Formats: sequence, structure tokens, C-alpha cells
Amino acid sequence: MAALLSAAVPHGFRSSFRDWAAEETDYPREVAEAALAHKVRSQIEAAYRRSVLFERRRRLMDDWAGYLAGGS
Repeated sequence: MAALLSAAVPHGFRSSFRDWAAEETDYPREVAEAALAHKVRSQIEAAYRRSVLFERRRRLMDDWAGYLAGGS
């Protein structure tokens, strides 16, 4: 059991969240990426994206918490 626990890394949790968001929800990719604090790589796209999508990210994270707690 200890070996299994030592294999857990934060990136695995982030990856699990991203997979869940893509496969189990209808949230746009941009909302999930913003929730992970990923930066927009394209300078052109970043120049036009000024919103932080706070309310949409909050709802996404509430849904994620419900999923982790055993909800659907």
C-alpha cells in the first residue's frame, strides 16, 4: 500500500480532473483549462481573451467536488 501511495503525484489529480471535465461534462475546453490555471499559448488568442471565466469555473469546480464526493 505504501508503494501505491508514494506513486501519487499532483499532476495525476490534475490529469484526472481534465479527463473528467472533457468526458463527463459539457463545459468548454477553455473553462477547464482556466480552472487548471493553464495559460493561453497563442499570443494572439491571449490578447483577445480578457475574461477569467470566474463564475463558470466556480460551477465546474462545484460539479467536480460533487463527483469526488460520490455524486454523478
